[in-house]
Amino acid sequence: MNTHMDIRPINILLVDDSETDVLLTREALADAKIRNHMDVVHDGEEALKFLRRQDPYKSKMRPDLVLLDLNMPKKDGREVLKEIKSDPKLKTLPVVILTTSKAEEDIARSYAYHANCYVTKPVDYEQFSVVVRSIESFWLSVVTFPPHL
Repeated sequence: MNTHMDIRPINILLVDDSETDVLLTREALADAKIRNHMDVVHDGEEALKFLRRQDPYKSKMRPDLVLLDLNMPKKDGREVLKEIKSDPKLKTLPVVILTTSKAEEDIARSYAYHANCYVTKPVDYEQFSVVVRSIESFWLSVVTFPPHL
C-alpha cells in the first residue's frame, strides 16, 4: 500500500460541466492527506485535447487518473471513454466514471468501453463528499498506476 509520504503527487483530470460538482470535488480532495493536483475541463472535446496535449494544454502533465462525467456538451463522456480506451497512447490511463446516471445501459456501455469503475454521484453534499473521499482513498492510496508511456 502506498503512503502519502512515499509517492509523488497524483495528477487528476476532472471532466465535468457542472461547476457545483467541480467545487464539491475540489473541496473533498482538498481535505485529503494525499498530495494531489487536479486539472478541470468542462466538455469532452477539451478532455481529449488535454489528454493528447494539444493547444492550449501542451504544457500539462498527463494525468494519473481521469474522473469522467457522462452527460456533457459537445462530446459526451461515453464518446470520450471510447476514444481514450481505443487510443494506444491513452488506453492504460485509469478512468473512473463519476456521473449522476444510474441507467443500466450507461453502466453496461461504460464497462464495455473499459471504464475502470463506475460511480454514481449522490445529490446530497455529505454523501457526495463521502463518495469522492472513497475514490480518493482507493485510487490514490491503494492503486499502483501504470507508467506514463
